Amino acid sequence: MAWKKASEELNTLHADMVAPYPCDKRQMFGFQMFFVNDNMFTGVYEEGIMMRLSEADRIAVMRENDEAVPFSPMGRTMKEYVYLPESLLNPPEFAEKWIAKSHAYVSSLPPKLKKAKKASKAG
Repeated sequence: MAWKKASEELNTLHADMVAPYPCDKRQMFGFQMFFVNDNMFTGVYEEGIMMRLSEADRIAVMRENDEAVPFSPMGRTMKEYVYLPESLLNPPEFAEKWIAKSHAYVSSLPPKLKKAKKASKAG
């Protein structure tokens, strides 16, 4: 199943929202994602953005606006992530508030440990 490519306007808007925060940008499945200590904190997905939030903040954002929903790409919900459709991004204040909370939460997590590479089998 092919993903819907994000618009250049959405990528630019999201990058501008993330610009104040120290983080690393990476591409995943053709979408821009941002990481803190190798932990993903926010990214573009199709026609909106997703972000990692604490349990209390996930509940709060979904209570504040019922368009904010658990992030479920391909029908599989990703634990700790919420999705904001493009309709919640303009004006950007709502999304910016939650991106700030996402960055604070993910910054509080321990750095993600790199998985050890498996030894190759000589044939």
